[in-house]
Amino acid sequence: MSRIVIPEGYRPALNLYDTQKAIGLIKRLFEDLLCGALNLRRVSAPLFVEAASGLNDDLNGVERPVDFSIRDTGTHAQVVHSLAKWKRQALHDYGFGPDTGLYADMNAIRRDEELDNLHSIYVDQWDWEKIITADQRNTGYLKEVVSAIVGAICETEKTLRALFPQLACRPMLQREVTFLTTQELEDLYPALTPKERENAFTKEHHTVFLMQIGGALKSGKPHDGRAPDYDDWALNGDILFWSDTLGQAFEVSSMGIRVSPESLDAQLRIAGCDDRRALPFHKALLAGELPLTIGGGIGQSRLCMLLLGSAHIGEVQSSVWDAETRSACRAAGIPIL
Repeated sequence: MSRIVIPEGYRPALNLYDTQKAIGLIKRLFEDLLCGALNLRRVSAPLFVEAASGLNDDLNGVERPVDFSIRDTGTHAQVVHSLAKWKRQALHDYGFGPDTGLYADMNAIRRDEELDNLHSIYVDQWDWEKIITADQRNTGYLKEVVSAIVGAICETEKTLRALFPQLACRPMLQREVTFLTTQELEDLYPALTPKERENAFTKEHHTVFLMQIGGALKSGKPHDGRAPDYDDWALNGDILFWSDTLGQAFEVSSMGIRVSPESLDAQLRIAGCDDRRALPFHKALLAGELPLTIGGGIGQSRLCMLLLGSAHIGEVQSSVWDAETRSACRAAGIPIL
């Protein structure tokens, strides 16, 4: 059985039909606000990429992609985990310039995902990427972009509540962002696990950007895993909101300034992934042939779930769940699509 939490006394604020209408509104509105805030243009995205290209995101390095052989090409393809690396290549191939970017409607299958209230094997994201200049590769610029994304989320919520007053029973999100690093978080709560630290801090500060994920902390362990070949571990982070429904920190986006040739070289060595240097994407990046970028993924179902105050991601997307989860949700009045 998946690790599911049933909030005491939970009832959806909207019925099934209104939930579907609200999901459509959230997706249309937030896309427009995000594009306006970050100067992005929509592009078509692949569902799968050739395994030998090195373009698939390997997440924490242990998840197995869904792969298959292609009869006419004699090659193997992988269903994407995300478009973290593909987007950077696309910016180069499509001829984008500085301060412009793209976003794609990304759908993925993560078959090794541990299922719970927030996680499904089906992933839907707005995957975005933007070209930056060398002098923008700093924490100050990263914070500006995070604040713009949080602003777009809060504006979406404002419109949503105007059209669905039933949602007024849920607390509104806080627009002001508190920034801190994973080391600062560990220093605050050294006796807690990484997830417990996130919960403790986000409960107090409501809207948080947790920075510098991937590198080892003073404890000798990273706060969480990050692949070494897209985010710069010194210039990345997660956007977290406090969920009153679930009583925990709620991650909406993983994002960051991407690796430079120098930081890619260092992170491949630290992660023991030097074999990737031979892959086409990595060779081009190490040679300085790809633009400097910032980017991330924003969960579509996650955002809908957060803004609707839902208890389970299955309320806003159709996926596959074990029988025990469906039974427990049915008994608790949680409608799983």
